[in-house]
Amino acid sequence: MTAAATQKAHLPPRWVIVGAWHVHRAVYRWSGRKKGLWSPRPGRYGVLWLITTGRRTGRPRGVMIGYFEDGPNLVSMAMNGWGAAEPAWWLNLQANPRAVVELAGGRRNVRGRAATGAERERLWQRWRSIDRNLDGFAARRAVETAVVVLEPEVSTPARSQSGRGGDRWDRRSNPSSTTASSCTNVRCAEPR
Repeated sequence: MTAAATQKAHLPPRWVIVGAWHVHRAVYRWSGRKKGLWSPRPGRYGVLWLITTGRRTGRPRGVMIGYFEDGPNLVSMAMNGWGAAEPAWWLNLQANPRAVVELAGGRRNVRGRAATGAERERLWQRWRSIDRNLDGFAARRAVETAVVVLEPEVSTPARSQSGRGGDRWDRRSNPSSTTASSCTNVRCAEPR
């Protein structure tokens, strides 16, 4: 890595970044979840809607994040707009790795984990090919930026037979967790 690559990259003021997030989420909601997500293309990342379970509230929490595909896995960066703090969605995944992602082409259950060692380096290099300022942005943070791998969940969660919405996660599907989502409709996964 060269000295130029480790120099801090320019970012707009934080209020601009946060404002852009709010506008993007609003477009997604107002379009009936039809606009705002896209699949990755060569040299470009995609955007997905990640629904985690709040680590303190146990309620569903949704966020849009950039990603690329690595075989069946989806890969993102826990970077919070390159701000100093860890993003809440990453803290939620560390507490409960089960999550749901909505992609431009559909929905799937996933398990989140941090990439380590050679896998992390390989995936970091892939991000670097998408974003030439990656190292400069990462230099802005005091902590190492986690490379997050969202793996397809092997077994699907048990569904409630209550007849209410049919999309309700059943707490019995994860008896060790008191934070299983009780969302009867995906729309409730939007953050407040």
